[in-house]
Amino acid sequence: MDVATRPAVAAEPPSLDALLALARPDMAAVDALIRRHMDSPVPVIPALADHLIAGSAKRLRPLLTVAAARLAGARDDACLKLAAAVEFIHTATLLHDDVVDSSQLRRGRVAAHLIWGAPSSVLVGDFLFARAFELMVGAGSMPALEILARASRVIAEGEVLQLTRAHDLDLSQEVYLEIIRAKTAELFAAAAEAGAVSAGASPERRRALRKFGQDLGLAFQLVDDALDYSGDAETLGKNPGDDFREGKATLPLLLAMVRTGPAEREFWIRTIDRRDQTDADFVRACELMEQTGALAATLDLAATYAASAKAALANFAPSNAWRPALEDLADFAVMRRA
Repeated sequence: MDVATRPAVAAEPPSLDALLALARPDMAAVDALIRRHMDSPVPVIPALADHLIAGSAKRLRPLLTVAAARLAGARDDACLKLAAAVEFIHTATLLHDDVVDSSQLRRGRVAAHLIWGAPSSVLVGDFLFARAFELMVGAGSMPALEILARASRVIAEGEVLQLTRAHDLDLSQEVYLEIIRAKTAELFAAAAEAGAVSAGASPERRRALRKFGQDLGLAFQLVDDALDYSGDAETLGKNPGDDFREGKATLPLLLAMVRTGPAEREFWIRTIDRRDQTDADFVRACELMEQTGALAATLDLAATYAASAKAALANFAPSNAWRPALEDLADFAVMRRA
């Protein structure tokens, strides 16, 4: 992959207005499906699920399913149930992640496990996975069911791999990219590919849209990694520094550790390996990342993946309004602040 130059920081990130306008009728129908399938005679289930799902303003992953289907020529509503299933899979993984990571905030709200408890959060996550599979079956596409079922398995593998390599100061960049390709990018890839399949796309176009989704997901996660050291709680919807406090070996941290070398080795061992930290340590870590260019290098790599994602759409007609709208989404993934 060729190295791309990271875009200059603009006053505002690229707009998603065109994509959201194109998808508005479809996403209204997807939202209705989500609401209907959150329902349960057990009151805690819809209450807890709504606490998290209602905080998702953009619904990027189901939006990607709809956009991929329409770009590939879909004229019917076959993609809608798949899009709702994608949102349920994503929400279920967030509920489980927040319990594993002991997160305090999610999407600007108190994490569900702090309100309803960890057992309820895990079990409602399981409920949402089950609802996702019901929606997939209802969509009537065995290939799409296979894509999203495989994605659910790959995401779980990525989460377990990350857990087993947590606090690993010697984690390589290659292994870290393997982790985020599984835990984050796989659902983006599957969301886009499932949309293509629902539209009856050719194998070539199906592969192209999967590539778009995967590289978009990698860019998205890398920017998330950087924002944890450069954002703020109000815009992020979660506490900055969570990755540092949890001792997660994300790319900015890995690059900073390599670039500071022996001089700061004891600092990283104490704060990341032993998690013996003070508030001043997070400030120091941010300073080291700026000084070593670790944050800039992470964003450069994100821009490279975003450029690769846009290149994957080359065989779709530029006159198809969904193509530039998806290209804007790739730019947004790199330039966003939250």
